[in-house]
Amino acid sequence: MKVLEFTLILTSEPNEDEVDQLYRTVDDGTLATIEGMPQIHFHREALSLEEAIRSALVDVRKAGFDVLRVEIEPEVVGQRKQIFQTEQLPQSVV
Repeated sequence: MKVLEFTLILTSEPNEDEVDQLYRTVDDGTLATIEGMPQIHFHREALSLEEAIRSALVDVRKAGFDVLRVEIEPEVVGQRKQIFQTEQLPQSVV
C-alpha cells in the first residue's frame, strides 16, 4: 500500500463539536481553513488514489461534513493541479 495525499474542500466551516466528531472518525487528516476555505488534508494509506479518496469521502460524510471538491497536488497526478467536483464522482461515492 502507498500513502497518498489529497485535500477535501468542505462546503462550510465546522463548529467545535463537528471538529471533535471528525477527529473521532479520521486519524489521517488535518483540518484547516486556508483563504477562507475549510479543508481536510489527507495522508491516506490505500492501494490506489481512487480507493483513498472514496474511503476519505465516506469517513468525512460519516462525521457530518459535506464535500465541495477534491484537490490533488501536481506531483500526485501529473503536471498541473487537478480539481474534481463531487458531481463528477459516481453516485455511489457521493
